[in-house]
Amino acid sequence: MPSVTWEEGSLTGLQPASVVVLPRSLAPAFESFCQGNHGPLPLLGQSEPEKTFPQLSAVPDIRTICPQFQKYEFGTCTGILTSLEEYSEQLKDMVTFIMDCSFSIEEALEQAGIPRRDLTGSGHAGAYKTAVPCATIAGFCCPLVVTMRPVPKDKLERLLLATHSLGGQQGQPIHIGDPELLGIKPLSKPDYGSYVECRPGDVPVFWPSHLTSLEAVIGCKAPLAFASPPGCTVMIPRDTVSPASRPTPQMVPEVHAISKDPLHYSIVSAPAAQKIRELESTIATDPGNRGIGHLLLKDELLLAALSLSHAHSVLVTTGFPTHFSHEPPEETDGPPGAIALAAFLQALGKEAAMVVDRRALNLHTKIVEDAVKQGVLKTPIPILTYRGGSVEDARAFLCKDGDPKSPRFDHLVAVERAGRAADGNYYNARKVNIKHLVDPIDDIFLAAQKIPGISSTGVGDGGNELGMGRVKEAVKKHIRNGDVIACDVEADFAVIAEAEDELWNCTRRTDSTLLNCTLTNGDILDEWINGYLVLYNCTFKDDEVETGSYYVALTGQKHHR
Repeated sequence: MPSVTWEEGSLTGLQPASVVVLPRSLAPAFESFCQGNHGPLPLLGQSEPEKTFPQLSAVPDIRTICPQFQKYEFGTCTGILTSLEEYSEQLKDMVTFIMDCSFSIEEALEQAGIPRRDLTGSGHAGAYKTAVPCATIAGFCCPLVVTMRPVPKDKLERLLLATHSLGGQQGQPIHIGDPELLGIKPLSKPDYGSYVECRPGDVPVFWPSHLTSLEAVIGCKAPLAFASPPGCTVMIPRDTVSPASRPTPQMVPEVHAISKDPLHYSIVSAPAAQKIRELESTIATDPGNRGIGHLLLKDELLLAALSLSHAHSVLVTTGFPTHFSHEPPEETDGPPGAIALAAFLQALGKEAAMVVDRRALNLHTKIVEDAVKQGVLKTPIPILTYRGGSVEDARAFLCKDGDPKSPRFDHLVAVERAGRAADGNYYNARKVNIKHLVDPIDDIFLAAQKIPGISSTGVGDGGNELGMGRVKEAVKKHIRNGDVIACDVEADFAVIAEAEDELWNCTRRTDSTLLNCTLTNGDILDEWINGYLVLYNCTFKDDEVETGSYYVALTGQKHHR
């Protein structure tokens, strides 16, 4: 049977692990808790009375080789022990859990060519209790514990490659950037161990820590429990551990900066990033040769998607009243896109709300009701309006009690929303001023630029949409009437999307569907809004499509865009 030694370092041929010993009555629950929180609690196995987990010596051996344990009674650490001999009777009704500690951050840093930093004190590198809760399972709950290493910004990519090659998924950081996003402050005062100093140009990188198990022991308040002390691990033979899945090139991660204030980087797998890049290229297709390809900024869709993946509460806006002589005057590509985005956010467990023009409140309320009725949305989303008036009004709208430290939303998304031009007006593609139909929701985006923790995305296809100020020079140069209509208000990310509105080879329609469509001059839009179908650059005649006009199936009215 393999021997077990207790060390503060690592030995050749041995793998470090940590130990948690709990009453047998809690064993099934703790096992489920570890399985549901595998990142910080990578469970190798557990000992049984009759069939001991093969990586460890039998329980009597563990009791006699003089390891160190922390003793816990009802969630309080009541001592550090060098032997469990005196608890032989209690151990008969307890179970030992073994946590994998084999991934070495120091080894990854060395492989990446990053010199090891000295600790500010003795002991092991610092670990921090976060404000991020582990998944509560079977009554177990506790905060996530992380450990941090400072990494020069220009070596982040190299470090990610090293952690990938050494530890695969287990080696990946859980957070890169501002520690306050994890609820950690100050960084110089870790809850366990000693602080590793950050220097100018460094980025704090955080990994999940096996010390999360100590917080779980404290939280369960068992009458009696034991655990490995911080910085001390049990060493088990590597050849007795099932090898982790070998990292593949397809799993190689990419790291991208998604926010400067607060500093925040995000990680994405190479295959996922490639799929998003392919989608970005597809939706930026310009069949009408309007010049939108010149507006495309590489990886904006990827960065927006990553930023949204970290968001908790998202405010969506839409509405472009370009057809001002009709009721409703809205373009119809924005509202369905806004509803689809809200549905995705709900599916991901995020909060979503909409802010719309006051004149269109009833329209969007009806759309949301229909979306819920049809099962597109799980539940209704709040629909807000904004009257505007001052910077303070915009800040009060975005933040609780107007406090920039308490934003209600952490991401704003404008989907085909009319954007304010440099002269303060709002224009459709034909330079017609539609300011009288548009509320100053742009002010919310402008205010968000000065509130740390709020990011923004603009989606558009003509350069006159909210958020397209990020590409306004290209709009002025390449888009018809761009010198007048270009939106002057920037978003952090500008997503250029045209092809989502296209159908090709159309020849027939039903009440809600286009079939076998043909088109050579312009794009076709078949999006629903309030129950009717809208098509761009086409008319119907005996169910055949002819190019050149705009057609509203509900009324039969035709007009030019």
